[in-house]
Amino acid sequence: MKILRFILFPFALIYGAITVLRNGFYRVVIFKSSKFSLPIINVGNLSTGGTGKTPHTEYLIHLLKEKKNLFTLSRGFGRKERGFIIANENSTATQIGDEPLQYYKKFGDEIGVAVEANRVNGVIEICRSHPDTELVLLDDAFQHRAIYAGLNILITDYSRPFYADFIMPVGNLRELRRGKNRADIIVVSKCPNFKEVSKDAILLKLGPKANQYVFFSRIKYGSIFELYNESQMSEVAYRNIILVSGIANAKPLVNHLAKNNSILHHFNFNDHYNFKQTDITEIHNLFDKFAGENPMIITTEKDAMRLLNKDFASTIQKYPWFYQSIEIELDNEIEFNEIVNHYVEKNS
Repeated sequence: MKILRFILFPFALIYGAITVLRNGFYRVVIFKSSKFSLPIINVGNLSTGGTGKTPHTEYLIHLLKEKKNLFTLSRGFGRKERGFIIANENSTATQIGDEPLQYYKKFGDEIGVAVEANRVNGVIEICRSHPDTELVLLDDAFQHRAIYAGLNILITDYSRPFYADFIMPVGNLRELRRGKNRADIIVVSKCPNFKEVSKDAILLKLGPKANQYVFFSRIKYGSIFELYNESQMSEVAYRNIILVSGIANAKPLVNHLAKNNSILHHFNFNDHYNFKQTDITEIHNLFDKFAGENPMIITTEKDAMRLLNKDFASTIQKYPWFYQSIEIELDNEIEFNEIVNHYVEKNS
């Protein structure tokens, strides 16, 4: 690994120099950021993924959906179709991406869900098609400097913080660590019990500016749902589990399920993995081998969006597939909510 990093180091320097130059052009207004007259909140990170942006975005949706007509705007990573699309009841992960589909499945018509790689064009199209929109939540647009977000929320993983990482391709950072200076709020995500977190030590390494707020969040695992009929199980304990995941970091989920269950096998795919029929067949073949032990197949909520595929439906419904829901808990929820609400009301 050290040899590989040494080989890739020159490429990391070149990539880092390019990001510094690009950010510098925005700073001196050679490149311009488009500013809109409605509040825009951006949830992003410095890393390539796995920090927990999706549950934090859902937290904001819960907080704001009753107060404002809001849209989420995502790139729609991994989708096959291009251009601006607004989610509807017929949308699939192939059309709009797994995370936007998750927002739509969870909140339905309470919010609008749109995808567009060009965030500026996306906001324009949202305002054109839905002029009553009062707020836009940008999902994973921290590096999209062409659009101005009035409130930038930067998420960094407790176990893999940006200050201990390096620029790609040596590490996982999309830009240099100094990019954190653009954030208004920094959230250290996926913490263990808050009492076990050395907050002062982390704050020292984060080095927040005087005008930056820092919060800590942890994952709360919710109910288990059947994949296709949405029947709910309050908890799962003392069961044999075949785990299927296609997310950046499945370790927290593995640790959670392994506390009171036996994980027979973990099919650990890459983030945003597009499942194939051969994958489903392999998973079911393993299930058949352990059928006498009454196992259940559990996946993540994000992976469930890609498994809700008409090509898999007839096969998957013959087996006990479930997905694990999650949400986040903040260490200082009241202050966080006050900051967000104040920004939205002040700029509405």
